Amino acid sequence: MADSSIVTLGMARSLLLDSSVYDSRMAESAKDVFLGLGSEDMEEMLPRVETRVVLVGEAGKNGALVKAMQAVRIMEVPVVKIKGGELGAETGEKLIKSIVNMDINVPCIKTDNVKEFGDGENTEFETVFVLTDFASPDYIYLYKHDNRIVGPPVVLHCAGREEPLPFSSRPLYSTTMLNLSLCFTGFRNKEEVKNLVNLVHHMGGTIRKDFSTKVTHLIAYSTHGEKYKLAVCMGTPILTPTWIHKAWEHRDDVSFHAGDEEFRTEFKVPPFQDCVLSFLGFSDEDKTNMEERTIKHGGSHLEVGDQKCTHMVVEENSVKELPFVPSKRLYVVKQEWFWGTIQMDARAGESIYFYQKMDSPVLKKAVSLLSLNTPNSNRKRRRLRETLAQLTKETEISPFPPPRKRPSAEHSMSMGSLLDISNTPETCKALAEHSRPLKSSTPAVLKQSARWQVSKELYQTESNYVDILTTVLQLFKVPLEKEGQVGGPILAPEEIKTIFGSIPEIFDVHTRIKADLEELVMDWSEDKSVGDIILKYSKDLVKAYLPFVNFFEMSKETIVRCEKQKPRFHAFLKINQAKPECGRQTLVELLIRPVQRLPSVALLLNDIKKHTACNNPDKITLEKAIESLKEVMTHINEDKRKIEGQKQIFDVVYEVDGCPANLLSSHRSLVHRVETIALGDKPCDRGEHVTLFLFNDCLEIARKRHKVISTFRSPLGQTRPAAQLKHITLMPLSQIRRVLDLQDTEGV
Repeated sequence: MADSSIVTLGMARSLLLDSSVYDSRMAESAKDVFLGLGSEDMEEMLPRVETRVVLVGEAGKNGALVKAMQAVRIMEVPVVKIKGGELGAETGEKLIKSIVNMDINVPCIKTDNVKEFGDGENTEFETVFVLTDFASPDYIYLYKHDNRIVGPPVVLHCAGREEPLPFSSRPLYSTTMLNLSLCFTGFRNKEEVKNLVNLVHHMGGTIRKDFSTKVTHLIAYSTHGEKYKLAVCMGTPILTPTWIHKAWEHRDDVSFHAGDEEFRTEFKVPPFQDCVLSFLGFSDEDKTNMEERTIKHGGSHLEVGDQKCTHMVVEENSVKELPFVPSKRLYVVKQEWFWGTIQMDARAGESIYFYQKMDSPVLKKAVSLLSLNTPNSNRKRRRLRETLAQLTKETEISPFPPPRKRPSAEHSMSMGSLLDISNTPETCKALAEHSRPLKSSTPAVLKQSARWQVSKELYQTESNYVDILTTVLQLFKVPLEKEGQVGGPILAPEEIKTIFGSIPEIFDVHTRIKADLEELVMDWSEDKSVGDIILKYSKDLVKAYLPFVNFFEMSKETIVRCEKQKPRFHAFLKINQAKPECGRQTLVELLIRPVQRLPSVALLLNDIKKHTACNNPDKITLEKAIESLKEVMTHINEDKRKIEGQKQIFDVVYEVDGCPANLLSSHRSLVHRVETIALGDKPCDRGEHVTLFLFNDCLEIARKRHKVISTFRSPLGQTRPAAQLKHITLMPLSQIRRVLDLQDTEGV
């Protein structure tokens, strides 16, 4: 591997050119230097300079290094004489290639006196010095005399890959940062930057003054500046100077590379570095949570009004007026800036998150103009009211005001466990769905029938439900699946699949139901059938809802676990749940809507049936539709019970070490678990504490383990406690001859 090329002009010193920057400019330079050199006789006119390697001090005592030198090739250095004529770009490129591809047998010399070879006076040899210490007097002497210096790791690296030693215009100790291009920002101490640059060069890295797409890593002392913002936008890793120092500590490890993600992640610049935050308008619980996260992500916090604060984070929905006039250097931002910074794992730009008071000049002007009394005041008032509504649109607390309460909703229907959740205050609150007008007006009738009114309500709730599903998909699922997220993926693909399950399929079937209901209500007549629409999609409802309801608990558990373990996901939820589309509801509260929807539809169908005349054909159709929904929910509940039963068997397998694999069976279910004491000698010792797992066709007998070995970790990162029991025997119920019921009796 050749990272650079060397060209010697006559008897002069070597001119070292870094091949990593070879481009059209190099070809242009070649024109000026190698004038008149033809491509045909070029090789004949390149006299050769002998190359030698000198192992200095401890390097000569390293047996592995000496052995490696036998396998290393050194590029030969040709001497180029200037003649008249012109050297084209193509010829110049051929010259560079010819230099790179030459190699010879290299003599290897050991010495403790570098002055013998490194005075720079000998022009017969191109000498490469191998040193183990780049801070020693020998190194300083050789560096001052412009000698070529490499470290042992470079030799071992090239020997292991059967590659030639790279030419470099600078001393090269290792390949720890090979192919890395670094840029610096925020440093004020020039001496510190100089030392860092030297270390990077010693490890094979390059430095760029300006940030561009060629920069692989940004070394930042602060989170200010254009370079930092560009790096965030382009997804370039932003690291602390400690990364360079720690990489230098690994310089002798040939297999180590500083660019490995697992290594560099530890040195990421925390997003709140240099930030001193204060929080205004939050509850004590929220404030404490945000202060803890501020410290966790590299920042600090003080009370509101402290002069040292750099940011004041405001809860925009509760704060109507700031307690003081902020200074120009204080950023007054909405809470979305705080959570956005954590989500990106990089400091977000403040400009788009500035807090704007409700009594802003624009708002005040709009309010005052509403009182104008002119001939055109009505038109102006109407236009200004629209402006005011637009300005205040984002301050609405919830887009889901509670619906009109129907007396019939108080009556319950026995439809299985899916209805049980509606008895809790939390779920009652989550069930609130707002009513909104239809897209176009309905037929002009002085008084619509009760059947039409309830059918319209069915459409409105269906429309609201589709809107909620849209919010779940567009606000949560799609952004989480988006490629190229700043800071990398927030969740793993399997976690996203577990959380959202079959929501897309549920959304698809209800979008079609909504379209059919809208057409029915818009072109209403009493003989139109509502029941047919539900019957039409009953099979699709089973397919869509079955997997979602079965694994809903797992979905909730995954959300809770990820929110605790992954700060970026917690921040992502905070940002989106504060948006008007969510109506101040959490993702879990939004995801419970599909579980509640089918019982809600069944109640509305029952209402429509009550207001349908007996001679209306839809009466029978509605009964069939209600019955089909009952069957759907029953099927879901039965399948859910089967899933839960299978889960119980899996729990037994994990709890009992050595449990037979054939215990897992689709027809088997756990009936009961008993903790007891053995009275006989078989199949366990008398008096031993045993656990009996009674299944519908067999009996698993286990005893307590005396030593716990390890824990089980699932692919999603979940941990299970180690098996607490040890398998004794799995006994078919057919082998049990008799069951005795022994009861304790009081002594006389």
